[in-house]
Amino acid sequence: MEIVRLVNGLILLAVILAPLERFFGLRKQLALRPGIATDVGYYFLSSLLPNRLLFFPMAALAIGLEFALPSALHLWTAGLPIWVRVPAAVLVAEIGFYWGHRWSHRLPWLWRFHAIHHSPAHMDWLVNSHAHPVDLVFTRACGYIPLYILGLAQGAAHTVDWLPLLIALGGSMWGYFIHANVRFRFGPLEHLIATPAFHHWHHNNLGADHHHMNYAPLLPVIDRLFGTFHLAPEFPPQYGIDEAPEEGILNQLVQPFL
Repeated sequence: MEIVRLVNGLILLAVILAPLERFFGLRKQLALRPGIATDVGYYFLSSLLPNRLLFFPMAALAIGLEFALPSALHLWTAGLPIWVRVPAAVLVAEIGFYWGHRWSHRLPWLWRFHAIHHSPAHMDWLVNSHAHPVDLVFTRACGYIPLYILGLAQGAAHTVDWLPLLIALGGSMWGYFIHANVRFRFGPLEHLIATPAFHHWHHNNLGADHHHMNYAPLLPVIDRLFGTFHLAPEFPPQYGIDEAPEEGILNQLVQPFL
């Protein structure tokens, strides 16, 4: 059933985003381009593996925090109005995702895994899931752990906490759009929410002076806060990294460990 759900999700994403790239494309690209089979493989791998790898450490963290932190903190956050708790959780998770992403660029041992995501020399919606599972686990953990520490995520509760699920699902869906090969611009809104123009600059391959920018997956204000915001009137002319990636998904998964 999980595979069926993912197949349906892939079809839905293709039905929505492929026509947008066809009629409003930033650059002309073949729909069945070279490497698409690898990207489809990454789609299933990225959807199935990282959350399963995170399940046990997040569960252990939630149970441990229940005993280590004052119960009053979790009771207070659980009692917050929904219109306060949701924006607070999104902001906290966004800051965590930002720093996890930034560390993945700055620390060589993390960059080995994150480089897989930056290796495509093109941009389209499938690039969103073109990522090593270790990279995804690390970045997501950086966003989820503060939620549990602050009690914004109730991992030890007897009911399913929908808030981390909502953040994960919403972030994933938006990620497909901001990677898409579309030429849309959104004016002042580009300073409030991540857009293709904002995130395409994160994938540029224009030398050291243009690297290390636009790490936030959703809120550009986080990049402004930490001095890594960049937005230009045009899209970057080229993407990718200087190092040639290994051929095939299995070789790419093994490469960072060597």
